[in-house]
Amino acid sequence: MKRAPAVLGLLAGLLGLGSTGSHAAEQDFVTIQRGRYLATVGDCISCHTAPGGIPFAGGRPLETPFGTLVTPNLTPDPATGLGNWTDAEFLRAMREGIGRGGKRLYPALPYSYYTKATRDDLLAIKAYLATLNPVVNPVQVNQLPFPFSIRFSMWGWNMLFFTPGEYRAVAAKSAEWNRGAYLVEGLGHCGACHTPRNSLGGENTTAAFSGGTLIGWHAPNLGRDLRTGIGGWSAEDIVEYLKTGRNQRSAASGPMAEVVYFSTQHMTDADLKAIATYLKDLPAVTPAVSAAPPLAETDPVMVAGKAIYLDNCSACHVSSGAGVPRMFPALRGNAVVQAPDGSTLVRVITQGVRAASTATAPTAPAMPPFDWKLNDEQTAAVLTYIRNAWGNAAPAVSPSLVSSLKRNLSPDGATP
Repeated sequence: MKRAPAVLGLLAGLLGLGSTGSHAAEQDFVTIQRGRYLATVGDCISCHTAPGGIPFAGGRPLETPFGTLVTPNLTPDPATGLGNWTDAEFLRAMREGIGRGGKRLYPALPYSYYTKATRDDLLAIKAYLATLNPVVNPVQVNQLPFPFSIRFSMWGWNMLFFTPGEYRAVAAKSAEWNRGAYLVEGLGHCGACHTPRNSLGGENTTAAFSGGTLIGWHAPNLGRDLRTGIGGWSAEDIVEYLKTGRNQRSAASGPMAEVVYFSTQHMTDADLKAIATYLKDLPAVTPAVSAAPPLAETDPVMVAGKAIYLDNCSACHVSSGAGVPRMFPALRGNAVVQAPDGSTLVRVITQGVRAASTATAPTAPAMPPFDWKLNDEQTAAVLTYIRNAWGNAAPAVSPSLVSSLKRNLSPDGATP
C-alpha cells in the first residue's frame, strides 16, 4: 500500500509543529488515548523517529525529488519540540500548511491530507503528543538546495495543488465506506505514495491511487485494475495484509513494511474493514504507462531470464511463480511485479528485502540481495522474465535502467 515512507508511505509531518505545553495531568484521558490511536493511524512515529533515536524526537532524513528534509522534534520540549504552540497554531499547520509566524511548510508534512481530519481529531493528537517525555533535540529541518529552500514558493504550490477543507461524508455511501474514505484520504494519507506526481511534486488527481514512484520505490495501484491493482483481492485479503503484513497473495516489504509495523497492525478491525470497503470501491484506473503484449517465451531475454529464475528464485517462489502463501509472495499475477515502473523490483533484487513483522505474524521472511551474483544484464533479464511469464504482462527492464537505479540507491534503502 505506502510509505513511506509512505512513504512512502512512506511521508509524514514536518517542520516545527508544536503544542500548548499543557501538563499531561490536565489532559482528558479519553482524549489522550484517542489521540494516541489517531497518531498511530497517521504513522507519525515512523517519520519522526531517527534511526536508533528516541521516538517522536525527530531527526530522520527524508529524501524528496528536490533534496533532503529532516523531520522535527514532536516531543513537548519548549525549546526544540512542541512546547509552546497554541491549538490555533497547531491546527493551522496541520490543515493549511502554515506554521508559526506565517512560515509555509513543505508538503512532506501531508497537510493536503490532514486538512480533511476533524478539529477534534487533530487536537486529540496534539493532546497525546503533549504527554510524551520532552526531549531536547534541535533539528535543522530545511536542507533543500536553492531555490527550493525558499519557503514562499509553497504559496504558488498550494495555489496549484492544495484544496483545504474537512472531509465531508458522501450521503449515498454507507457509514463504513465514509469511515474508510476519512481514514484513507485523511490521516492515513495513502495517496501521498500511491498517486503519481508531476515534475512540481503535485499529485495527478485524475489518476488518484493508481500508483506512484518515490525515492526508488513504486507504490502499486490501489484500484480495481486486475493486473496492476488489487482488483483480485477480497476485502478480507486487504484486512489480513494490513493486520499481519501479508496474505495469500503478497507480503508487505520496503516502506510498506514500516507502515504495517508502526501503523496498520495496531488499528481496530472495524477501521481496517472500513478501509477495505473504501478501497474495493475505487475505480479501476489504468496506469498511464500501459503494458505491451507479454514477450514471447522464445524471446532471447525471456530464455535467459527463465534460466536465471530457475537457478536463483524458484526454490522460494516455485517454478510456476505461485510462491508460498503467507511466506514467499506469489509473482504470478502480482501487482508490484506488473507495475509500469520496475524500480521496486530492481531494488529488491539488488539489495534484498525483509517482510513486515507483526504481533500476529512475527516471522519476517527475508530475501537476500543478489547484487553480488547477478550483473546488470542478468538482473534485467530475470526481471523481464517474471514480468512477462505465467500470464503477467509488463514492460521489459533494460540493463541501463538497472545500472541507473543502482547508482542512486541509498546504502540502507532496502530495509526500513
